[in-house]
Amino acid sequence: MDFQKLQLDVGKALSQEEVKALAFLCTDLLGLKVTSVGSASDLFSRMVEQDLLSAEKPHLLTELLLIIQRTRLIRDLRLTESTTKNLISSYRKLLYNLSEDITDANLKDIKFLLKGQLSRRQLEDNVTTLEVFLEMEHKDLINDTNLNLLEKLLQTCCPVLTEEINRYKEQQASLHSSHIAQETGRPRSISCPPEPNQNQCLPFSHPERCRSTDFSDPPPLPESTMSPSNTSVDEYLSLSLSRLSTTRSSSPSSNVGSDASVISPSQLNENSSQQQTAQTTNTNTEDLGSYPMTAAKRGLCLIINNNNFSESKQRLQMREGTMVDEERLTKVFEWLAFHVVIERDCDRKKMLCLVQNLGKEDHHDVDCLVCCVLSHGEQDGVYGVDGLTVTLNELKEPFNGSKCPSLTEKPKLFFIQACQGVSRQEPVYIESDGHDSIPSEADFLLAMATVPSYVSFRERSNGTWFIQALCQNLIQMVPKGLDLMSILTKVNADVSRKTDNTGQKKQMPQPAFTLRKKVVFPIPKAPPPSLKSLINSHNK
Repeated sequence: MDFQKLQLDVGKALSQEEVKALAFLCTDLLGLKVTSVGSASDLFSRMVEQDLLSAEKPHLLTELLLIIQRTRLIRDLRLTESTTKNLISSYRKLLYNLSEDITDANLKDIKFLLKGQLSRRQLEDNVTTLEVFLEMEHKDLINDTNLNLLEKLLQTCCPVLTEEINRYKEQQASLHSSHIAQETGRPRSISCPPEPNQNQCLPFSHPERCRSTDFSDPPPLPESTMSPSNTSVDEYLSLSLSRLSTTRSSSPSSNVGSDASVISPSQLNENSSQQQTAQTTNTNTEDLGSYPMTAAKRGLCLIINNNNFSESKQRLQMREGTMVDEERLTKVFEWLAFHVVIERDCDRKKMLCLVQNLGKEDHHDVDCLVCCVLSHGEQDGVYGVDGLTVTLNELKEPFNGSKCPSLTEKPKLFFIQACQGVSRQEPVYIESDGHDSIPSEADFLLAMATVPSYVSFRERSNGTWFIQALCQNLIQMVPKGLDLMSILTKVNADVSRKTDNTGQKKQMPQPAFTLRKKVVFPIPKAPPPSLKSLINSHNK
Protein backbone atom coordinates (compact mmCIF):
# COMPACT_ATOMS: atom_id res chain seq x y z
CA MET A 1 0.00 0.00 0.00
CA ASP A 2 1.22 3.46 -0.85
CA PHE A 3 2.71 4.89 2.32
CA GLN A 4 1.14 8.34 1.90
CA LYS A 5 -2.25 6.71 1.54
CA LEU A 6 -1.60 4.67 4.65
CA GLN A 7 -0.91 7.85 6.61
CA LEU A 8 -4.08 9.38 5.24
CA ASP A 9 -6.14 6.32 6.23
CA VAL A 10 -4.74 6.36 9.75
CA GLY A 11 -5.48 10.06 10.08
CA LYS A 12 -9.09 9.59 8.98
CA ALA A 13 -9.55 6.75 11.48
CA LEU A 14 -8.27 8.74 14.47
CA SER A 15 -10.30 11.20 16.51
CA GLN A 16 -8.89 14.61 17.43
CA GLU A 17 -8.49 13.39 21.00
CA GLU A 18 -6.46 10.40 19.81
CA VAL A 19 -4.26 12.64 17.65
CA LYS A 20 -3.49 14.75 20.73
CA ALA A 21 -2.68 11.57 22.64
CA LEU A 22 -0.20 10.53 19.93
CA ALA A 23 1.35 14.00 20.02
CA PHE A 24 1.70 13.73 23.80
CA LEU A 25 3.43 10.36 23.47
CA CYS A 26 5.82 11.88 20.89
CA THR A 27 6.69 14.91 23.03
CA ASP A 28 10.20 13.65 23.84
CA LEU A 29 10.93 12.41 20.32
CA LEU A 30 9.70 15.43 18.40
CA GLY A 31 10.10 18.19 20.99
CA LEU A 32 6.63 19.54 20.26
CA LYS A 33 3.64 20.78 22.20
CA VAL A 34 0.33 18.99 21.94
CA THR A 35 -1.43 22.26 21.13
CA SER A 36 0.90 22.82 18.17
CA VAL A 37 -0.37 19.71 16.37
CA GLY A 38 -3.40 20.52 14.28
CA SER A 39 -4.03 17.17 12.64
CA ALA A 40 -2.75 13.64 12.20
CA SER A 41 -1.15 14.59 8.87
CA ASP A 42 0.70 17.42 10.65
CA LEU A 43 2.01 14.96 13.24
CA PHE A 44 3.02 12.38 10.63
CA SER A 45 4.78 15.04 8.54
CA ARG A 46 6.94 15.96 11.55
CA MET A 47 7.81 12.33 12.09
CA VAL A 48 8.84 11.97 8.45
CA GLU A 49 10.90 15.20 8.58
CA GLN A 50 12.86 13.83 11.54
CA ASP A 51 13.32 10.44 9.87
CA LEU A 52 11.16 8.70 12.47
CA LEU A 53 8.56 7.45 10.00
CA SER A 54 8.83 5.95 6.52
CA ALA A 55 7.60 2.97 4.52
CA GLU A 56 10.75 1.12 5.62
CA LYS A 57 10.40 2.26 9.24
CA PRO A 58 6.76 2.15 10.39
CA HIS A 59 7.84 1.17 13.91
CA LEU A 60 6.87 4.39 15.65
CA LEU A 61 3.40 4.55 14.10
CA THR A 62 2.75 0.92 14.96
CA GLU A 63 3.88 1.42 18.55
CA LEU A 64 1.70 4.50 18.96
CA LEU A 65 -1.38 2.69 17.69
CA LEU A 66 -0.68 -0.18 20.07
CA ILE A 67 -0.39 2.18 23.03
CA ILE A 68 -3.75 3.80 22.33
CA GLN A 69 -5.16 0.30 21.77
CA ARG A 70 -6.04 0.64 18.09
CA THR A 71 -4.99 -2.95 17.34
CA ARG A 72 -7.79 -3.45 14.83
CA LEU A 73 -6.54 -0.46 12.84
CA ILE A 74 -3.07 -2.03 12.82
CA ARG A 75 -4.56 -5.24 11.47
CA ASP A 76 -6.75 -3.52 8.89
CA LEU A 77 -3.76 -1.56 7.55
CA ARG A 78 -1.62 -4.71 7.57
CA LEU A 79 0.94 -3.32 9.96
CA THR A 80 2.60 -5.95 12.10
CA GLU A 81 3.08 -5.60 15.83
CA SER A 82 6.51 -7.19 15.46
CA THR A 83 7.77 -3.93 13.92
CA THR A 84 7.60 -2.04 17.23
CA LYS A 85 10.89 -0.94 18.83
CA ASN A 86 9.88 0.65 22.15
CA LEU A 87 10.64 4.15 20.96
CA ILE A 88 8.20 5.69 23.46
CA SER A 89 9.56 5.86 27.01
CA SER A 90 7.86 3.93 29.79
CA TYR A 91 7.42 7.25 31.62
CA ARG A 92 5.45 8.74 28.73
CA LYS A 93 3.34 5.56 28.51
CA LEU A 94 2.65 5.75 32.25
CA LEU A 95 1.27 9.28 32.02
CA TYR A 96 -0.90 8.34 29.04
CA ASN A 97 -2.29 5.26 30.77
CA LEU A 98 -3.06 7.28 33.90
CA SER A 99 -4.89 9.87 31.83
CA GLU A 100 -7.08 7.12 30.38
CA ASP A 101 -8.09 5.98 33.87
CA ILE A 102 -8.67 9.41 35.42
CA THR A 103 -12.36 10.27 35.30
CA ASP A 104 -13.79 13.76 34.81
CA ALA A 105 -14.54 13.89 38.55
CA ASN A 106 -10.97 12.83 39.38
CA LEU A 107 -9.58 15.48 37.05
CA LYS A 108 -11.73 18.17 38.64
CA ASP A 109 -10.36 17.23 42.08
CA ILE A 110 -6.77 17.20 40.77
CA LYS A 111 -7.21 20.68 39.29
CA PHE A 112 -8.57 21.91 42.63
CA LEU A 113 -5.52 20.56 44.48
CA LEU A 114 -3.19 22.18 41.95
CA LYS A 115 -4.50 25.70 42.52
CA GLY A 116 -1.57 27.96 43.33
CA GLN A 117 0.86 25.69 41.52
CA LEU A 118 -0.57 25.99 38.01
CA SER A 119 -2.10 29.08 36.43
CA ARG A 120 -5.88 29.48 36.42
CA ARG A 121 -5.91 29.21 32.63
CA GLN A 122 -4.30 25.76 32.85
CA LEU A 123 -7.00 24.65 35.31
CA GLU A 124 -10.01 25.61 33.24
CA ASP A 125 -12.70 23.00 32.58
CA ASN A 126 -11.70 22.43 28.94
CA VAL A 127 -8.07 21.54 29.83
CA THR A 128 -7.49 17.79 29.46
CA THR A 129 -5.59 15.47 31.78
CA LEU A 130 -2.67 15.20 29.33
CA GLU A 131 -2.48 19.01 29.10
CA VAL A 132 -2.39 19.21 32.91
CA PHE A 133 0.45 16.67 32.95
CA LEU A 134 2.37 18.68 30.33
CA GLU A 135 1.99 21.87 32.35
CA MET A 136 3.17 20.07 35.48
CA GLU A 137 6.24 18.95 33.54
CA HIS A 138 6.78 22.47 32.26
CA LYS A 139 6.71 23.75 35.87
CA ASP A 140 9.06 20.87 36.80
CA LEU A 141 6.50 19.49 39.26
CA ILE A 142 6.88 16.00 37.79
CA ASN A 143 9.38 14.20 35.60
CA ASP A 144 10.54 10.65 34.95
CA THR A 145 12.57 10.57 38.19
CA ASN A 146 10.16 12.46 40.43
CA LEU A 147 6.49 11.50 40.53
CA ASN A 148 5.94 12.38 44.19
CA LEU A 149 3.41 15.17 43.61
CA LEU A 150 1.41 13.13 41.11
CA GLU A 151 1.40 10.20 43.49
CA LYS A 152 0.05 12.40 46.30
CA LEU A 153 -2.65 13.81 44.04
CA LEU A 154 -3.78 10.34 42.99
CA GLN A 155 -3.62 9.07 46.56
CA THR A 156 -6.20 11.72 47.43
CA CYS A 157 -8.38 11.59 44.32
CA CYS A 158 -8.06 8.02 43.05
CA PRO A 159 -5.88 5.81 45.30
CA VAL A 160 -6.13 2.73 43.08
CA LEU A 161 -4.09 4.48 40.35
CA THR A 162 -1.06 4.81 42.63
CA GLU A 163 -0.44 1.13 41.93
CA GLU A 164 0.48 2.04 38.34
CA ILE A 165 3.11 4.47 39.64
CA ASN A 166 4.43 1.84 42.03
CA ARG A 167 4.77 -0.66 39.18
CA TYR A 168 6.62 1.97 37.14
CA LYS A 169 9.02 2.62 40.03
CA GLU A 170 9.64 -1.10 40.48
CA GLN A 171 10.32 -1.45 36.77
CA GLN A 172 12.89 1.35 36.89
CA ALA A 173 14.51 -0.09 40.02
CA SER A 174 14.88 -3.45 38.31
CA LEU A 175 16.83 -1.96 35.45
CA HIS A 176 20.61 -1.70 35.57
CA SER A 177 21.86 1.00 37.93
CA SER A 178 23.49 2.83 35.03
CA HIS A 179 20.84 4.65 32.99
CA ILE A 180 21.23 7.00 30.11
CA ALA A 181 19.93 10.47 29.37
CA GLN A 182 19.67 12.30 26.11
CA GLU A 183 21.43 15.62 25.84
CA THR A 184 18.29 17.39 24.70
CA GLY A 185 14.72 17.34 25.87
CA ARG A 186 12.41 18.68 28.55
CA PRO A 187 13.62 19.80 31.98
CA ARG A 188 14.07 17.42 34.83
CA SER A 189 13.97 18.19 38.52
CA ILE A 190 16.40 21.00 39.21
CA SER A 191 18.23 20.59 42.50
CA CYS A 192 21.38 22.59 41.79
CA PRO A 193 20.76 26.35 42.13
CA PRO A 194 22.76 28.82 40.04
CA GLU A 195 25.96 29.99 41.61
CA PRO A 196 26.07 33.59 42.86
CA ASN A 197 26.95 36.13 40.17
CA GLN A 198 26.91 33.35 37.60
CA ASN A 199 26.64 35.82 34.73
CA GLN A 200 29.60 37.91 35.83
CA CYS A 201 32.45 37.42 33.39
CA LEU A 202 35.86 38.30 34.84
CA PRO A 203 39.13 38.51 32.91
CA PHE A 204 41.12 35.28 33.16
CA SER A 205 43.89 37.08 35.00
CA HIS A 206 41.44 38.47 37.60
CA PRO A 207 42.37 37.33 41.15
CA GLU A 208 38.74 36.57 42.02
CA ARG A 209 38.19 34.23 39.09
CA CYS A 210 36.57 31.09 40.37
CA ARG A 211 38.34 27.79 39.88
CA SER A 212 35.59 25.41 40.91
CA THR A 213 37.40 22.18 41.65
CA ASP A 214 35.66 21.31 44.93
CA PHE A 215 33.75 18.13 44.16
CA SER A 216 32.92 17.21 47.73
CA ASP A 217 29.20 17.88 47.28
CA PRO A 218 28.14 17.24 43.68
CA PRO A 219 24.49 17.42 42.61
CA PRO A 220 22.54 14.19 43.08
CA LEU A 221 22.50 11.72 40.20
CA PRO A 222 18.99 10.17 40.28
CA GLU A 223 18.19 6.99 38.41
CA SER A 224 16.17 7.45 35.25
CA THR A 225 15.31 5.75 32.03
CA MET A 226 16.67 7.08 28.79
CA SER A 227 14.73 9.09 26.32
CA PRO A 228 16.02 9.05 22.67
CA SER A 229 18.53 11.21 20.54
CA ASN A 230 22.98 12.94 8.70
CA THR A 231 23.11 16.08 7.48
CA SER A 232 25.62 16.75 4.80
CA VAL A 233 29.22 17.13 5.79
CA ASP A 234 29.36 20.25 3.61
CA GLU A 235 26.78 22.06 5.76
CA TYR A 236 28.63 21.16 8.93
CA LEU A 237 31.96 22.04 7.43
CA SER A 238 30.82 25.48 6.25
CA LEU A 239 29.79 26.52 9.73
CA SER A 240 32.60 24.97 11.73
CA LEU A 241 36.01 24.34 10.20
CA SER A 242 37.40 24.57 6.70
CA ARG A 243 38.78 21.04 6.80
CA LEU A 244 36.87 18.03 8.03
CA SER A 245 38.06 14.61 9.07
CA THR A 246 35.38 12.09 9.90
CA THR A 247 35.24 8.57 11.17
CA ARG A 248 31.94 6.67 11.16
CA SER A 249 30.64 3.81 13.26
CA SER A 250 27.80 3.18 15.68
CA SER A 251 26.62 2.61 19.34
CA PRO A 252 23.36 2.03 21.39
CA SER A 253 21.81 3.46 24.54
CA SER A 254 18.96 2.88 26.90
CA ASN A 255 19.66 0.86 29.99
CA VAL A 256 23.36 0.20 29.82
CA GLY A 257 25.09 -2.85 31.22
CA SER A 258 28.81 -3.28 31.81
CA ASP A 259 29.73 -1.17 28.77
CA ALA A 260 28.46 1.89 30.59
CA SER A 261 31.13 1.61 33.25
CA VAL A 262 34.36 3.53 32.92
CA ILE A 263 36.75 1.58 30.76
CA SER A 264 39.77 0.35 32.69
CA PRO A 265 43.13 -0.06 30.93
CA SER A 266 42.74 -3.84 31.12
CA GLN A 267 39.44 -3.60 29.24
CA LEU A 268 40.82 -1.67 26.30
CA ASN A 269 41.14 -3.58 23.04
CA GLU A 270 44.82 -4.34 22.68
CA ASN A 271 44.52 -5.12 18.98
CA SER A 272 42.93 -1.73 18.41
CA SER A 273 45.73 -0.04 20.33
CA GLN A 274 48.35 -1.89 18.27
CA GLN A 275 46.61 -0.87 15.06
CA GLN A 276 46.64 2.77 16.14
CA THR A 277 50.32 2.54 17.01
CA ALA A 278 51.09 1.01 13.63
CA GLN A 279 49.21 3.76 11.84
CA THR A 280 51.14 6.41 13.74
CA THR A 281 54.57 4.88 13.26
CA ASN A 282 53.98 4.40 9.53
CA THR A 283 53.50 8.14 9.08
CA ASN A 284 56.33 9.95 7.35
CA THR A 285 57.46 12.06 10.30
CA GLU A 286 59.74 14.15 8.09
CA ASP A 287 56.66 15.50 6.33
CA LEU A 288 54.33 15.56 9.36
CA GLY A 289 55.92 17.03 12.46
CA SER A 290 54.50 17.63 15.90
CA TYR A 291 53.48 20.87 17.56
CA PRO A 292 56.10 22.00 20.12
CA MET A 293 55.20 21.04 23.71
CA THR A 294 58.21 22.50 25.48
CA ALA A 295 56.89 25.58 27.29
CA ALA A 296 57.02 25.81 31.07
CA LYS A 297 53.21 26.12 30.98
CA ARG A 298 51.22 23.73 28.82
CA GLY A 299 48.31 26.16 28.59
CA LEU A 300 44.85 26.88 29.92
CA CYS A 301 41.96 24.42 29.86
CA LEU A 302 38.60 26.17 30.09
CA ILE A 303 35.68 23.94 31.08
CA ILE A 304 32.20 25.40 30.56
CA ASN A 305 29.78 23.10 32.37
CA ASN A 306 26.11 23.95 31.83
CA ASN A 307 23.93 21.90 34.15
CA ASN A 308 20.98 23.95 35.43
CA PHE A 309 18.57 24.94 32.64
CA SER A 310 15.65 25.90 34.89
CA GLU A 311 15.59 29.45 33.47
CA SER A 312 15.93 28.30 29.87
CA LYS A 313 13.66 29.79 27.22
CA GLN A 314 13.45 26.25 25.87
CA ARG A 315 12.32 23.19 27.74
CA LEU A 316 15.77 21.79 28.45
CA GLN A 317 16.41 19.31 31.21
CA MET A 318 19.02 19.31 33.94
CA ARG A 319 22.15 17.51 32.72
CA GLU A 320 22.44 14.89 35.46
CA GLY A 321 25.87 13.24 35.38
CA THR A 322 27.72 16.27 34.03
CA MET A 323 29.58 16.82 37.32
CA VAL A 324 31.28 13.45 36.79
CA ASP A 325 32.43 14.67 33.36
CA GLU A 326 33.69 17.93 34.86
CA GLU A 327 35.73 16.18 37.53
CA ARG A 328 37.11 13.68 35.02
CA LEU A 329 38.25 16.39 32.62
CA THR A 330 39.77 18.40 35.46
CA LYS A 331 41.84 15.50 36.76
CA VAL A 332 43.05 14.43 33.30
CA PHE A 333 44.01 17.89 32.00
CA GLU A 334 45.70 18.85 35.27
CA TRP A 335 47.66 15.60 34.91
CA LEU A 336 48.62 16.80 31.40
CA ALA A 337 49.98 20.03 32.99
CA PHE A 338 47.13 22.38 32.01
CA HIS A 339 45.82 25.10 34.25
CA VAL A 340 42.11 24.30 34.55
CA VAL A 341 39.44 26.98 34.88
CA ILE A 342 35.84 25.90 35.42
CA GLU A 343 32.79 28.01 34.68
CA ARG A 344 29.37 26.58 35.50
CA ASP A 345 25.88 27.42 34.27
CA CYS A 346 26.75 30.11 31.73
CA ASP A 347 24.16 31.84 29.60
CA ARG A 348 24.93 32.85 26.01
CA LYS A 349 26.26 36.27 27.02
CA LYS A 350 28.66 34.84 29.58
CA MET A 351 29.90 32.07 27.26
CA LEU A 352 30.76 34.63 24.60
CA CYS A 353 32.36 36.87 27.21
CA LEU A 354 34.52 33.99 28.47
CA VAL A 355 35.94 32.99 25.08
CA GLN A 356 36.40 36.62 23.99
CA ASN A 357 38.30 37.48 27.19
CA LEU A 358 40.40 34.35 26.87
CA GLY A 359 41.22 35.26 23.27
CA LYS A 360 42.54 38.63 24.46
CA GLU A 361 44.98 37.01 26.90
CA ASP A 362 48.69 36.68 26.09
CA HIS A 363 49.41 33.05 25.20
CA HIS A 364 53.03 33.50 24.08
CA ASP A 365 54.42 31.43 26.96
CA VAL A 366 52.12 28.40 26.54
CA ASP A 367 51.97 25.49 24.08
CA CYS A 368 48.26 25.30 23.30
CA LEU A 369 44.70 25.98 24.41
CA VAL A 370 41.93 23.59 25.44
CA CYS A 371 38.25 24.43 25.72
CA CYS A 372 35.67 21.88 26.86
CA VAL A 373 31.95 22.67 26.61
CA LEU A 374 29.44 20.43 28.38
CA SER A 375 25.89 21.43 27.51
CA HIS A 376 22.77 20.75 25.50
CA GLY A 377 23.09 21.63 21.83
CA GLU A 378 21.78 21.66 18.30
CA GLN A 379 23.45 21.33 14.93
CA ASP A 380 26.44 23.70 14.75
CA GLY A 381 25.83 25.16 18.19
CA VAL A 382 25.51 24.70 21.94
CA TYR A 383 23.00 26.16 24.36
CA GLY A 384 23.62 28.59 27.19
CA VAL A 385 21.55 27.95 30.31
CA ASP A 386 19.14 30.62 29.05
CA GLY A 387 18.35 28.39 26.06
CA LEU A 388 20.05 30.71 23.55
CA THR A 389 22.49 29.23 21.04
CA VAL A 390 26.22 29.92 20.82
CA THR A 391 27.47 28.74 17.44
CA LEU A 392 30.63 26.69 17.14
CA ASN A 393 32.11 29.45 15.01
CA GLU A 394 31.45 31.98 17.80
CA LEU A 395 33.31 29.72 20.23
CA LYS A 396 36.45 29.41 18.13
CA GLU A 397 36.57 32.78 16.33
CA PRO A 398 38.24 34.67 19.24
CA PHE A 399 41.24 32.34 18.92
CA ASN A 400 41.94 32.48 15.18
CA GLY A 401 45.19 33.92 13.86
CA SER A 402 43.67 37.35 13.23
CA LYS A 403 42.04 37.78 16.63
CA CYS A 404 44.62 36.02 18.83
CA PRO A 405 48.15 36.28 17.31
CA SER A 406 49.78 34.73 20.40
CA LEU A 407 48.10 31.40 19.57
CA THR A 408 49.18 31.41 15.92
CA GLU A 409 50.75 28.06 14.93
CA LYS A 410 49.63 26.58 18.25
CA PRO A 411 46.88 23.96 18.53
CA LYS A 412 43.46 25.15 19.73
CA LEU A 413 41.62 22.06 20.96
CA PHE A 414 37.85 22.12 21.48
CA PHE A 415 35.93 19.20 23.00
CA ILE A 416 32.18 19.66 22.67
CA GLN A 417 29.87 17.37 24.64
CA ALA A 418 26.42 18.27 23.31
CA CYS A 419 23.76 16.98 20.97
CA GLN A 420 23.87 18.11 17.35
CA GLY A 421 20.17 17.43 16.69
CA VAL A 422 17.34 15.16 17.75
CA SER A 423 17.76 12.12 15.48
CA ARG A 424 19.00 8.81 16.80
CA GLN A 425 21.67 6.75 15.12
CA GLU A 426 20.63 3.21 14.29
CA PRO A 427 22.83 0.14 14.47
CA VAL A 428 24.27 -1.31 11.27
CA TYR A 429 25.35 -4.92 11.57
CA ILE A 430 28.00 -5.61 10.38
CA GLU A 431 51.14 21.73 -0.65
CA SER A 432 52.43 25.27 0.11
CA ASP A 433 52.30 27.93 -2.68
CA GLY A 434 55.66 29.31 -1.64
CA HIS A 435 54.40 32.08 0.66
CA ASP A 436 55.46 31.99 4.29
CA SER A 437 51.99 32.25 5.80
CA ILE A 438 49.15 30.09 7.07
CA PRO A 439 45.35 30.55 7.06
CA SER A 440 43.84 32.28 10.10
CA GLU A 441 41.65 29.21 10.70
CA ALA A 442 44.62 26.85 10.88
CA ASP A 443 45.52 24.69 13.86
CA PHE A 444 42.04 24.05 15.23
CA LEU A 445 40.56 20.78 16.46
CA LEU A 446 36.82 20.54 17.10
CA ALA A 447 36.06 17.16 18.68
CA MET A 448 32.29 16.70 18.72
CA ALA A 449 30.50 14.13 20.86
CA THR A 450 28.29 13.21 17.92
CA VAL A 451 27.86 13.75 14.20
CA PRO A 452 25.52 16.51 12.94
CA SER A 453 21.76 16.03 13.43
CA TYR A 454 22.10 13.40 16.14
CA VAL A 455 21.88 13.27 19.93
CA SER A 456 24.57 12.13 22.33
CA PHE A 457 24.00 10.17 25.51
CA ARG A 458 24.76 10.68 29.18
CA GLU A 459 24.68 8.22 32.08
CA ARG A 460 23.26 9.52 35.33
CA SER A 461 26.03 7.97 37.41
CA ASN A 462 28.99 7.85 35.03
CA GLY A 463 28.60 10.93 32.84
CA THR A 464 28.61 11.05 29.05
CA TRP A 465 29.86 8.30 26.76
CA PHE A 466 32.13 10.72 24.88
CA ILE A 467 33.87 12.23 27.93
CA GLN A 468 34.22 8.79 29.52
CA ALA A 469 36.06 7.46 26.45
CA LEU A 470 38.08 10.66 25.90
CA CYS A 471 39.48 10.79 29.42
CA GLN A 472 40.13 7.07 29.70
CA ASN A 473 41.99 6.95 26.39
CA LEU A 474 44.03 10.05 27.18
CA ILE A 475 45.36 8.52 30.40
CA GLN A 476 46.10 5.19 28.67
CA MET A 477 47.51 6.37 25.33
CA VAL A 478 49.42 9.57 26.19
CA PRO A 479 52.02 7.53 28.14
CA LYS A 480 52.48 5.43 24.96
CA GLY A 481 53.42 8.56 23.01
CA LEU A 482 50.41 8.44 20.68
CA ASP A 483 49.16 11.60 19.00
CA LEU A 484 45.76 13.13 19.72
CA MET A 485 44.10 12.14 16.43
CA SER A 486 45.03 8.49 17.05
CA ILE A 487 43.56 8.83 20.53
CA LEU A 488 40.36 10.33 19.14
CA THR A 489 40.12 7.51 16.62
CA LYS A 490 40.19 5.10 19.57
CA VAL A 491 37.54 7.25 21.29
CA ASN A 492 35.40 6.89 18.17
CA ALA A 493 35.87 3.12 18.27
CA ASP A 494 35.01 2.85 21.96
CA VAL A 495 31.90 5.03 21.81
CA SER A 496 30.70 3.31 18.65
CA ARG A 497 30.70 -0.03 20.50
CA LYS A 498 28.68 1.20 23.47
CA THR A 499 25.31 -0.44 23.77
CA ASP A 500 22.21 -0.74 25.94
CA ASN A 501 19.62 -3.40 26.59
CA THR A 502 17.75 -2.80 23.33
CA GLY A 503 20.82 -2.40 21.12
CA GLN A 504 19.02 0.27 19.11
CA LYS A 505 20.48 3.57 20.29
CA LYS A 506 23.91 4.49 19.00
CA GLN A 507 26.39 7.36 19.09
CA MET A 508 29.24 8.28 16.76
CA PRO A 509 31.66 11.08 17.73
CA GLN A 510 33.27 13.21 15.03
CA PRO A 511 36.51 15.20 15.08
CA ALA A 512 36.84 18.09 12.63
CA PHE A 513 40.22 19.74 12.33
CA THR A 514 42.56 22.11 10.55
CA LEU A 515 45.62 20.81 12.38
CA ARG A 516 48.82 20.88 10.30
CA LYS A 517 50.91 18.72 12.62
CA LYS A 518 50.46 16.00 15.17
CA VAL A 519 49.41 16.90 18.72
CA VAL A 520 51.53 14.79 21.05
CA PHE A 521 51.31 15.62 24.75
CA PRO A 522 54.51 15.10 26.77
CA ILE A 523 54.31 12.04 28.99
CA PRO A 524 53.55 13.26 32.54
CA LYS A 525 55.92 12.22 35.30
CA ALA A 526 53.04 11.70 37.73
CA PRO A 527 50.93 8.52 37.51
CA PRO A 528 47.59 8.97 35.73
CA PRO A 529 44.53 9.75 37.87
CA SER A 530 42.13 6.96 38.80
CA LEU A 531 38.87 7.69 37.02
CA LYS A 532 37.09 4.78 38.66
CA SER A 533 37.57 6.35 42.08
CA LEU A 534 35.98 9.55 40.80
CA ILE A 535 32.87 7.66 39.74
CA ASN A 536 32.67 5.78 43.02
CA SER A 537 32.82 9.05 44.97
CA HIS A 538 29.81 10.35 43.04
CA ASN A 539 27.84 7.15 43.56
CA LYS A 540 28.22 7.07 47.33
